Amino acid sequence: MTTAMIATPKREEPFLFEGLTWREFKAVEQLLDRPGYRLSFLDGVLEIRRMPGEPHQAIKERIGALVELYLLMAGFDFTPTGSMTLESEAGAVKREADESYKLAPGRVRPDLALEVVFTTGGINKLESYKRLKIPEVWFWEDGVLEIYHLRGEGNTLDYEKISSSEEIKGIDLDLLLRCINMVNHVDAIKTFQQALQK
Repeated sequence: MTTAMIATPKREEPFLFEGLTWREFKAVEQLLDRPGYRLSFLDGVLEIRRMPGEPHQAIKERIGALVELYLLMAGFDFTPTGSMTLESEAGAVKREADESYKLAPGRVRPDLALEVVFTTGGINKLESYKRLKIPEVWFWEDGVLEIYHLRGEGNTLDYEKISSSEEIKGIDLDLLLRCINMVNHVDAIKTFQQALQK
C-alpha cells in the first residue's frame, strides 16, 4: 500500500518594515493587535505575516499531536506552551513559534520550538531563537524535518543542524516525519501510536 502524502500550498511572503526601535515596534504592535496577523521583530525589522490557513494549521496540529503522544508515552513531564509570545528587549527580538514545549518542570522558556514553514523571506528565525536561548528548534518545510540544537555559551551561541533530537531523546524522526506527511490525520496518529507500542 502506498501512503498518500500532503500537498504544499502556494508560498506567501511577509511584509517587512525596517528601521524601527523597540519602543516603536511595541507601539505598532499595539496598533496592529488584530486577528489574522502575526508580528515578529528582529534588529529593527518588523515582520507582518497573515495568519496561516488550513494546510499550515493541519500540519502544526499533526506535529503537536504526534510529539505530545511520544512525550506522554516516553514519560516526559512536559508542558505544551503553543505559540506563546517570546521576546527580549535586550535582544531586540520577538517571536511566536507554531508550537513549543517545556520538557521539564520549572522552565522559564520552552526547551523546544516547532516551525511549520509555508512562506518565504522574512526575518531569520534561527537568529531570533538564538537570542531567546531556545535549546532546540524544529522546522518542517516541504515534507522535510530539520532539527537545530543550540551550542556554546554566552556570546558564542549558535545552532548546529543535528540528525536526532537532543531534547526529545529516543524519538524516531523517520517514523515521525512519515506520519506528519500522511494525508489522513487519524491514520497518522494510529500508525505512530502502534509503532510506539511495539
